[in-house]
Amino acid sequence: MNYFLTGGTGFIGRFLVEKLLARGGTVHVLVREQSQDKLAELRERWGVDDSRVKAVIGDLTSKNLGIDAKAMKALKGNVDHFFHLAAVYDMSADEEAQAATNIEGTRAAVQAAEAMGAKHFHHVSSIAAAGLFKGIFREDMFEEAEKLDHPYLRTKHESEKVVREECKVPFRIYRPGMVVGHSKTGEMDKIDGPYYFFKMIQKIRHALPQWVPTVGIEGGRLNIVPVDFVANALDHIAHLDGEDGNCFHLVDSDPYKVGEILNIFCEAGHAPRMGMRIDSRMFGFIPPFIRQSIKNLPPVKRITGAVLEDLGIPASVMSFINYPTRFDTRELERVLKGSGIEVPRLPDYAPVIWDYWERHLDPDLFKDRTLKGTVEGKVCVVTGATSGIGLATAEKLAEAGAILVIGARTKETLDEVASQLEAKGGNVHAYQCDFSDMEDCDRFVKTVLDNHGQVDVLVNNAGRSIRRSLALSFDRFHDFERTMQLNYFGSVRLIMGFAPGMLERRRGHVVNISSIGVLTNAPRFSAYVASKSALDAFSRCAAAEWSDRNVTFTTINMPLVKTPMIAPTKIYDSVPTLTPDEAAQMVADAIVYRPKRIATRLGVFASVLHSLTPKMGEIIMNTGYRMFPDSPAAAGSNSGEKPKVSTEQVAFAAIMRGVHW
Repeated sequence: MNYFLTGGTGFIGRFLVEKLLARGGTVHVLVREQSQDKLAELRERWGVDDSRVKAVIGDLTSKNLGIDAKAMKALKGNVDHFFHLAAVYDMSADEEAQAATNIEGTRAAVQAAEAMGAKHFHHVSSIAAAGLFKGIFREDMFEEAEKLDHPYLRTKHESEKVVREECKVPFRIYRPGMVVGHSKTGEMDKIDGPYYFFKMIQKIRHALPQWVPTVGIEGGRLNIVPVDFVANALDHIAHLDGEDGNCFHLVDSDPYKVGEILNIFCEAGHAPRMGMRIDSRMFGFIPPFIRQSIKNLPPVKRITGAVLEDLGIPASVMSFINYPTRFDTRELERVLKGSGIEVPRLPDYAPVIWDYWERHLDPDLFKDRTLKGTVEGKVCVVTGATSGIGLATAEKLAEAGAILVIGARTKETLDEVASQLEAKGGNVHAYQCDFSDMEDCDRFVKTVLDNHGQVDVLVNNAGRSIRRSLALSFDRFHDFERTMQLNYFGSVRLIMGFAPGMLERRRGHVVNISSIGVLTNAPRFSAYVASKSALDAFSRCAAAEWSDRNVTFTTINMPLVKTPMIAPTKIYDSVPTLTPDEAAQMVADAIVYRPKRIATRLGVFASVLHSLTPKMGEIIMNTGYRMFPDSPAAAGSNSGEKPKVSTEQVAFAAIMRGVHW
């Protein structure tokens, strides 16, 4: 048999061609002049040469598909089956492009099929042709479609109408559901349909442990089918006798609701499941005009748009959350009976769909997410850069090609570090500064701006920690003043100094090294945690003001790190800690990905626990407080003896990994 396909190099087309070749036929594929290389690559995939898969040069939007007279003459009388698959499968495409391709392209395909004398015309339509029909849409229904306001719905309906009213070749119509990847391999060519929600699921997974239940939506039923089912069904039905004039719904007869689909993919992606799903129908008592008025309020539209943009979800997709249509499949079931072709259940193949997306389609894969790509040639300021986290961070930034500005209190150590980094090829500029001195901070800001013009990234790392019970601090109010002076006022002074330039350029990023203690409310660290909490609160307020000016903040709630700052507390020698390099990698991730917060899952859980059941959180922290003693130095003793650590303390510290005690 001889076949002709439009859209043969497309997603469904490439799988259908494979099925047709297995029947021993010759396949003619419409391609544009500039797309012949793509067809050549597919021939290699199919394992055939140009004698089996022939390129027919043309254009979907031209009369008779733009096929020249010589090629049309060769095809005339030699096409048994004409498959029209080419269309715009993009909800966000503009209306003009969809009309040109979906409607006029179908008209041109019908003309070409008649001109070449094709024996059968197979039109691959879509369930979108039903519009937003409320209820069950049968395979013999067409005119009953309703709510065709969206360009995609309207053009798919109109293109099917062209076939029904203008096609003189015996035709069959197929309406696939939302086509996703291959059920065995997960292969998919673009992000569409349920894939739009995968980034949201991924972000939830990164933020919360899998066992934490979340709240989500219920929604209507979305009809999802894998591409191999669609190709298999098309191939089988097209070769049956006596089916001309019929329409077939290539859909799942028992589709899942939106909330169920999200949970299925949450499980496939090892993300928390939605333990409670809200059905929007519960708000049906609100008059439609009021709901629409609220949705159209400028603040609501702006918030909604910003959230959807952050998640990569087109606004048009949200209108299908409460999809109202169910599709009858009696004709499909009749023709597939005994063929062995059936729709697999989504939970059975969701893991391969997710895996393929995360390995091949995740938008982050196509961004330069290296530290070098982010900071090369950019001015990056790191405070407290001569030891611990600051030094390790400075080393990474210097290696990545940043214009590195480092600041610290001790000039000799600062110069030594600068020399070491420059010896490794770093572009390093060292400026002495006591960041607890506001006048010194102002001098530092002026010097940096005078010498470098701008600051792209500010890492507020310089800090002071004090581990001492409140009972031992009644006469040490200066502990609170010292920590606040450096950890809060010093950092804010730098932010306020560099922010005007960032706002003017509409580009800048501030990374604040905070503490897991802010999330856990760690005892003995009231002075330190209070100062870091103040900086967190300031940053959240500033971020809210500057969100639309692309000046962003990341707070890193750093767990316990093996640095000189914790060296006086000898008990920390026996509990789990991060290395400075591991901590610096967290800073690097903050610079590259710009999340609002980086924290361990234990820290996030502790914060949630304190919000939901504050007394329980208080009891847990008090247990740790009673288990670990104050250091001799905190108690006013000069004893350098290392305290003995019990197995209970080691076990508790391991369970509460990274928490300050």
